[in-house]
Amino acid sequence: MRVVQDISHISYLQCSKCNQSYEVERINTFSTCCHKPLLAKYEFLTEISKHELKERESSMWRYFEMLPVLNKENIISLGEGMTPILPLQRLGDLYGMPNLWLKDESLNPTGSFKARGLSMAVSKAKELGVDTCIIPTAGNAGGALSAYCARAGIKAVVVMPSHTPAVFKQECKFYDAELILVDGLISDCGRKVAEIKKERDCFDVSTLKEPYRIEGKKTMGYEIAEQGNWELPDVILYPTGGGTGLIGIWKAFYEMQELGWIDDKFPKMIAVQAENCQPIVETLNGSQENARNYKGKASLANGLAVPNPFGEDLILEILQESNGTALGISDMEMINGVKDIAKHEGTLIAPEGGALLKAAQKLIDNHFIRPDEKILLLNTGSGYKYLENMI
Repeated sequence: MRVVQDISHISYLQCSKCNQSYEVERINTFSTCCHKPLLAKYEFLTEISKHELKERESSMWRYFEMLPVLNKENIISLGEGMTPILPLQRLGDLYGMPNLWLKDESLNPTGSFKARGLSMAVSKAKELGVDTCIIPTAGNAGGALSAYCARAGIKAVVVMPSHTPAVFKQECKFYDAELILVDGLISDCGRKVAEIKKERDCFDVSTLKEPYRIEGKKTMGYEIAEQGNWELPDVILYPTGGGTGLIGIWKAFYEMQELGWIDDKFPKMIAVQAENCQPIVETLNGSQENARNYKGKASLANGLAVPNPFGEDLILEILQESNGTALGISDMEMINGVKDIAKHEGTLIAPEGGALLKAAQKLIDNHFIRPDEKILLLNTGSGYKYLENMI
């Protein structure tokens, strides 16, 4: 059994399929045994009281024992986390959902939930001596990597679809990242990253192809519990592209249960995708065996245009275990959702978030969820970055 560190109770990394363990002190990507994501595992050898959190900083790093950075000096932070959970009372009254809430991740640094994962990944990259990081991105992740690498003094290489709105490209350039544009979707960008890695020594922080972005994303789960006075919602709707956040939130619930912070009443998890790119929906409904060969199209919601999610198995397991489901929403429905929330609640969210409102309405109409349940929409980013495409 390894000695507990001053800051982190991380013990080892584990293959998400066969449970083979990997050392945390080394640079790891995904499992070599099964070619599946690695998940960080913790040994809580001393009691951690949730009541201590009240005295800690208002960022995701307040949960430091359950995070993988071993030395606090390696933390690269811009103040990410502890985003608000807002009641959507006017919309709830309008649409017959009296207990409707929104966790607004647009208030993170760089304007999206990607700040959480990239803060963590870059912190661990620094701790492990990495000097160049590379990422395929649909937009927000590239901006976040660029910002955190700039703060860490690490080189960032961002590979992005050429059709991505200009603001995402400009953001990366301001942070002095190397920006490479590719015709196609994020899957095509991933293939370009693989080519570049053959020629250059770059650490790949692709979704779930390294084990630490998910550890930043899981802090959304800790916050949902803490902000709800340690009671979870009945339903969480999550915009699902690569699915790191959905997987991370579910991981956090189990960790908190082990810590004794919450009981075993977990919410239904709903994966909301774009109709133009809905591989999880197609696998779940039996239209395909898996998403390995799925062909998607571009969507207004850049973050949902992920045709071949590396974490598909984990996503499907969570949907099944939580008695949840997946559904696709059209681009026009997303825009209408964004407009509804802006008009009635004064919050301008990303189209990924707008999709959630329309998904909730459909699920109520189909009697999959009840209108009186506590329903949490998890908006992943700011609508301001998408304005040129939504007007």
